[in-house]
Amino acid sequence: MSNLIKIKLPDSSIKEAPSGSTLYDITGLIGKGLQKAALAAELDGVLTDLATTVTKDSDLSIITFDSEKGRDIFWHSASHLMAQAVKRLYPDAKFAIGPSIESGFYYDIDMKKTLTPEDLEAIEAEMAKIVEEKLDVKREEMPKADAIKYFSSINETYKIELLSDLPDGNVSLYRQGEFADLCRGPHVRNTEQLKSFKLLSIAGAYWRGDEKNRMLQRIYGVAFPDQKDLKKHLDFIEEVKKRDHRKIGRDLDLFSTHEDVGAGLIYWHPKGARLRNTLEEWWKKEHFKNGYEILYSPHIGRSTLWETSGHLGFYKDNMYSPMEIDGNDYIIKPMNCPFHIKIYQTSLHSYRDLPLRWAELGTVYRYEKSGVLHGLLRVRGFTQDDAHIFCTPEQIEDEIKEVLRFSLWMWKTLGFTDIKAYLATKPEKSVGEPERWITAQESLRKAIESADLKVELDEGGGAFYGPKIDLKVRDAIGREWQMTTIQFDFNLPERFDMYYIGEDGQKHRPFMVHRALLGSIERFVGILIEHYSGKFPAWLSPVQVILINVSEEQAGVVNEMKNTMIDRGLRPQVDLRNESMGYKIREAVSQRAPYVCVIGKNEAENGTVSVRKRGEKDSITMAINDFYKMLEEEIAEKR
Repeated sequence: MSNLIKIKLPDSSIKEAPSGSTLYDITGLIGKGLQKAALAAELDGVLTDLATTVTKDSDLSIITFDSEKGRDIFWHSASHLMAQAVKRLYPDAKFAIGPSIESGFYYDIDMKKTLTPEDLEAIEAEMAKIVEEKLDVKREEMPKADAIKYFSSINETYKIELLSDLPDGNVSLYRQGEFADLCRGPHVRNTEQLKSFKLLSIAGAYWRGDEKNRMLQRIYGVAFPDQKDLKKHLDFIEEVKKRDHRKIGRDLDLFSTHEDVGAGLIYWHPKGARLRNTLEEWWKKEHFKNGYEILYSPHIGRSTLWETSGHLGFYKDNMYSPMEIDGNDYIIKPMNCPFHIKIYQTSLHSYRDLPLRWAELGTVYRYEKSGVLHGLLRVRGFTQDDAHIFCTPEQIEDEIKEVLRFSLWMWKTLGFTDIKAYLATKPEKSVGEPERWITAQESLRKAIESADLKVELDEGGGAFYGPKIDLKVRDAIGREWQMTTIQFDFNLPERFDMYYIGEDGQKHRPFMVHRALLGSIERFVGILIEHYSGKFPAWLSPVQVILINVSEEQAGVVNEMKNTMIDRGLRPQVDLRNESMGYKIREAVSQRAPYVCVIGKNEAENGTVSVRKRGEKDSITMAINDFYKMLEEEIAEKR
């Protein structure tokens, strides 16, 4: 009887290996390069360490850093490496959780010393020593009671609390040298694999995210198998910092926040308001052109409305406390949809009236914990570019295709061309008739096909009240942002008993579709600032031209140009200060306006202007009217 086992690889090829071989050894049989890159494996669909032995015929897939699972394993292993280094340097440190995150890892630590950026260098140096020690990373399993006893002996109180939440039975620990941590795994085989890393920052974090609990110190870091990849990532982080919408917002005087008045609330300054107004006016114009009507709804509603909609049942934690008016409880709105439904119910609708496409730039308020607030990207008060479509079953397929077409056109006009769709389908628990789910999902699928979009299926990932499409866009530096949502809702029409009169004279339930195109104006403007690095195209730029005089004699011509441009619907800014030309031009360039125009003696006499386009060193001289026409053409073409 042969002691060889058959290993089936993802490409359906078969490798033979001695029974009892470790996955690391089997990976070597496949290829030495793969063995070096391997971090873990999926054995018969189960994620496991490379130290695992195989004694039967199995399906095998090797996990490397190139995959999402691989990065998760690598970064989680790096968090253990960092924790071991911290423990060596600060023996009193107690560890909470240290997960991998989207772009690296962190560990929450309770310790006496308040860490500084300089301390991170010492921790990195200790991490490098541990890498050089080439410590094997070993999995240990033990009964939960024994694990509690072990962590009690080393005073790891947070691990004991985590263990208390786990069911009885065996738990796993991962040990490297003298350090052991409670962990599900898998992890890398040896610390020598974690050569390239960088600790990035320190922040505060409440234990379990609860403000009533102790504040811990959170160290963020990132790691890569290769130093070149680490440098590339660090360069990317620097580019992200340069594009930070909060910094650019200050530099261009677009918006501010004021903690003393209320966190997560945005104050739009004149230039920011110009940008927002330009965006919203264009949004309204295009919605009217595409068959939408614009609604306005109140900011508050009686609590009975939110009881009917169900928000008080499943969304209460994100809603603000009621205020009493005339003996009734009123709540500031977190959503626009119930108000749109109430407008629908003011009339009796026939199938001939449908579809109805109703849109609103409605300001809503939702509670967010202070720790997650982030400039324009995460706020407590925001304006949602909301729309609701009410239609018949016969109309739904065409409506979804049209709303997706419209959304994609808007995104491409705004300068985002790398767009991917995510289709989320029916979950296990849902409301609504099965045939409605089938019709809805089929309409979403066909719309994606007709748009020829890249798509990723999220099977069972839909909301309980309907399937949806999410559109994610990539910005100028490759980051993906979730933006447009096209969401069916089988819940609210039932709760509000919505209906229309069909061709048969009977009541029928309309299809209801939520559609947020930009998501929220605040968040979108934050993304827009970072996408363009504040260098907005002329049609969006809050200041399109900065006009500069050489001397006092040209002030009248400059003001005349300014007034003419305003009359033509353009957005100029003048700089008549008694400063040097070099200084004024540098200041103008720093404001990132599309054009800087200089008017000196010759220009004033000849009816010309010296024009410098953003990003170009040289200026050209042209007739003033020719400049107006050039700028107007650029704006009209949305370039």
